[in-house]
Amino acid sequence: MVSSEELKAQVSRVYAEKIEQPSSCCEGACSEPIYPEETQKDLPDGVASFGCGNPVALASLRPGEVVLDLGSGAGLDCFLAAQKVGPKGSVIGVDFTPAMLEKARANQAELGLTNVTFRQGDIEALPLEDASVDAVISNCVVNLAPDKDAVFREAFRVLRSGGRLMVSDIVLERPATEEEMADLALYAGCISGSLPAQEYLGKIRDAGFTNVRYEVESPTKEGQFWFSAAVFAVKD
Repeated sequence: MVSSEELKAQVSRVYAEKIEQPSSCCEGACSEPIYPEETQKDLPDGVASFGCGNPVALASLRPGEVVLDLGSGAGLDCFLAAQKVGPKGSVIGVDFTPAMLEKARANQAELGLTNVTFRQGDIEALPLEDASVDAVISNCVVNLAPDKDAVFREAFRVLRSGGRLMVSDIVLERPATEEEMADLALYAGCISGSLPAQEYLGKIRDAGFTNVRYEVESPTKEGQFWFSAAVFAVKD
């Protein structure tokens, strides 16, 4: 059985390499990320997406809000969120991979954004205070976390009352087999580490969230047992 530490190290290596050749983590698992072309026209070339959807569009962010992006990568969703929350709001990106943080901060400097910060950290143990954000977003990252219960508990902890969890992620139509789970390439590719849809939603409910639901973003293709979903939840 592959340990949590081995999985995290493998994921970190894979995504450090992806900086040189940006691509979605879930190529073949979903459609191209749903980013309107006009939202990216003023962003640097190095601001790539590694995800499977557009959680910023889902989050209905409002001016003045504080937003947390789990697994912020090169910063794309943080920069788009910053446009929505405006100068009175702020966006915090948390990522595990030093190379990703370096790229994100370079992109931020090029854009001259002052309402975005990036922190190195594990989404299973967030470097944030309790009840400090209004919305938690994430793009095809939670599936990579070995302890998803901890991720959702941490998201619940840092959200204020009335806060929203809105993420895009890969979910499964059936549980991954032991062989699939042991395939580190399939795991780092956002597939075998995820969960069947109802089990995924159940973990969110167990963390304390209400109004938990999902919508299919990209349906299952022939020969696949996974699909891209937009997941929504609220902290009362």
